[in-house]
Amino acid sequence: MNSTGHYDEMKDSGIQWIGIVPAHWNVRTLYQLVTRVNNKNSDLAEQNLLSLSYGKIKRKDINTNDGLLPASFDGYNVIESGDIVLRLTDLQNDRTSLRVGHATERGIITSAYTTLRPINSAHSRYLYYLIHAFDIKKGFYGMGSGVRQGLNYSEVKELRIAIPPQAEMNAIVAFLDDKCVKIDELIESVNTTIEEYKSWKMSLIFKATTMGNNSDAEMVKSTIPWIERHPSHWHTLPMKRVILSRDSGAWGNESNGDVNDKVCMRISDFAFEQGRFKESVDLFTVRNYNQSTIDKLSLKYGDILVEKSGGGEKTPVGRAVMFNLPIDALFANFMDRLKIDSNIVTPEFFEYYWRGMYFRSVTSAYIKQTIGFQNLNLAGLLNSEFVLVPPKDEQCAIVSYLDDLGTQIDTLVENKKNLLSELEIYKRSLIYEAVTGKRKVV
Repeated sequence: MNSTGHYDEMKDSGIQWIGIVPAHWNVRTLYQLVTRVNNKNSDLAEQNLLSLSYGKIKRKDINTNDGLLPASFDGYNVIESGDIVLRLTDLQNDRTSLRVGHATERGIITSAYTTLRPINSAHSRYLYYLIHAFDIKKGFYGMGSGVRQGLNYSEVKELRIAIPPQAEMNAIVAFLDDKCVKIDELIESVNTTIEEYKSWKMSLIFKATTMGNNSDAEMVKSTIPWIERHPSHWHTLPMKRVILSRDSGAWGNESNGDVNDKVCMRISDFAFEQGRFKESVDLFTVRNYNQSTIDKLSLKYGDILVEKSGGGEKTPVGRAVMFNLPIDALFANFMDRLKIDSNIVTPEFFEYYWRGMYFRSVTSAYIKQTIGFQNLNLAGLLNSEFVLVPPKDEQCAIVSYLDDLGTQIDTLVENKKNLLSELEIYKRSLIYEAVTGKRKVV
């Protein structure tokens, strides 16, 4: 297996983002090592559609690409295995995405991306890692003058880099390929564990809000289709019976207001797995509402906010969360607010019950899907579904149990997320150190 150390003799590369490099490495300009690929797809000669996502170039189904017609792909760029794809658009608004991918097969990709082809194919993988290192150092954001929305090839080709001899280059690539695969496997395993924790938590919520916590309770067959059985002393009520009112939200129109504006909670402020809003909200504000409207849309503790528009295939609409923040706020138009009859059901129990219902995909039956957009028929759901109502003392006991259990599981998830962050940082550091000569690969 490869081992690592440090080079004995170093020199200043004269390149700010690289710094010192091994003395025998050469400094080059990118255009000396690559050419730009400009090979337009004609008459759909190539139909293997590729996309750049999270730094990976992946296949996409050409017939289900967000409503685009196949003819739309005629202007796409035909790329080959070994090409390096750069997404150099939207630099001002997106500072988190990985913008460099390495092609492993022939296909077509949007011509909005810049594709580079190494003159020497033996340099391909190393140049990918090197440009990727520049990307993770956020180098593209510092190119040009002022705030830039995008870059083009004429600017990127002037990028100065340092490269080792071919044998050393091959050793660095072999080292990074081996290490990155192992780190990626660990990352995938941690991500799987996180999803298992989340699913476990939701299943416990579903079980507690439909079967209770008393294993000795007499059970009866449920009349609710998505629930098998429930304690015999629990009541089944139409959901609309426990809803006192339902309101649509406000149209927020300012991202930065003044102290007299009202904060407007949005779907993006959900922390649904934790059953609350995020600790730090994005203070989206609304203006020009009269006082009666503000009074009507002002949130109170216990209000249930249901996501009724937006979403995607991986996150359907229909999530709900109870408002419990100590701030004066309104709520945005993509949500509806439900006020609960707390004489029948506590808002805390109702919110947990809804999350169990969402977990069982009940809300999905009321979703109307359009291209890239979803709308929840909330009125239909409230008129059709039922809610299980335990005695008040059991409701409170179930909520307390789920609050405590949720905190424990959330801590486990947070620990795993911290591990993910550490693995990502380690991987990026490993790549940067290897391709800039800070770490010697033997």
